[in-house]
Amino acid sequence: MKKIRPSFEIVEPSFGSSFSYSKYVENANNKAHLWHYHPEIEMVFVNGGAGKRQIGSHISYYTEGDLILIGTNLPHCGFTDETTGNKNEVVIQMKPNFLGADFLSLKETKGIANLFEKAKYGIAFGKDTMKLVGPTLEKMNSLWSFEKLLALLSVLRELEQASDYTLLNAQNFSLEMQVQDNDRINMVFNYVKDHFLEEISLEDIAEMSSMTVPSFCRYFKKITKKTFTRFVNEYRIVHASKLLAEKPISIANISYESGFHNFSHFNKLFKEFTGKSASEYRKELKSIIK
Repeated sequence: MKKIRPSFEIVEPSFGSSFSYSKYVENANNKAHLWHYHPEIEMVFVNGGAGKRQIGSHISYYTEGDLILIGTNLPHCGFTDETTGNKNEVVIQMKPNFLGADFLSLKETKGIANLFEKAKYGIAFGKDTMKLVGPTLEKMNSLWSFEKLLALLSVLRELEQASDYTLLNAQNFSLEMQVQDNDRINMVFNYVKDHFLEEISLEDIAEMSSMTVPSFCRYFKKITKKTFTRFVNEYRIVHASKLLAEKPISIANISYESGFHNFSHFNKLFKEFTGKSASEYRKELKSIIK
């Protein structure tokens, strides 16, 4: 079987800055669909629209924009594509010590240090915080370097005080990952991303990971806190959620286009994952988007 290499992204700070700032119009971020990781902490603000987010072993569908903080070396992809419908996207990437080795040990910055610690699991912020910091993140594009830095610090201050947030991965997901784990997990994630519409054999995945099937199953459960089968099914269900919002086709066809070949199995898993049937989910989502 062909080995799929994970994508390690090299991040360069913006000119005159100690961190990287990028603003994309609509879906112009051509890296969004690639599984990648980097030692920089990444903040992503999607202004409006709806789409998939894939961070670590977490996969979900967002509506009305998104605000995410992703910890160092936490693999991720998603956020925007040609169907998202967002106005623009802001991506900020910074080393944990981008302001010096001792900066986060100051009394004034301990909250930011705690925020970066929580980001190891991936953090999704709620609508209130998004509305609060979104305008600042967008206007940073037109600021000089020093003012841009001050704006970033003010955003981090708001995020560390926010109460409307969700940790996306189980505790210890990223803490247990060594460099070789990142390579192996990224390889597996890339394969699932590219082949989730097909039957995915545990034997093939284990061979790709240079492990026996039992060893791979134990390894994957230890790293992601879920079985490989559950991870693949969640990936397919989230893709189905995306199709339910974006394609006016039958639910049976959506089931097939999401990699399920048994409609009753799809219905059962969809309700188990979302708490509602696919038809209920579609009606609810349309009312939210409108």
